[in-house]
Amino acid sequence: MPPRATKATLTEAHDLSRRLLQVAERARADFADVVAELGLTPVQARAVLWLDQPSAMRALAGHLACDASNVTGLADRLEQLGVVERVPGEDRRVTLLQLTRKGAALRAELADRVAQRSTVTARLTSPERQRLAVLLDKLLDQPG
Repeated sequence: MPPRATKATLTEAHDLSRRLLQVAERARADFADVVAELGLTPVQARAVLWLDQPSAMRALAGHLACDASNVTGLADRLEQLGVVERVPGEDRRVTLLQLTRKGAALRAELADRVAQRSTVTARLTSPERQRLAVLLDKLLDQPG
């Protein structure tokens, strides 16, 4: 049986959790601000950033952690903006999304702005980011 938590360990756990959530919220807000400048919603921007190669709409839904039916509307909006197009996959029953030339340029601009203004990249040095990655992997129970 694990040892019982003391008041000090509970306070420490609460404080660390609160700070982790504040960092996550700040990162989310920073991302939303950057993508809004380019006329995108955060979900649209996440899709554009993920589409470095043609992808099945179902795979995009998995990446965005949403129902595949939601991706249809997202694809429609991105297509109206001229940044994606639907193309047939090898199996003609599967429709792929791929970035247009305009979409690829937008992706590059978006990636650059996000990298420059991200809470993590703007405030931490490269060695600090590497240490943070190790700690986050440990917290997420992922091999480093």
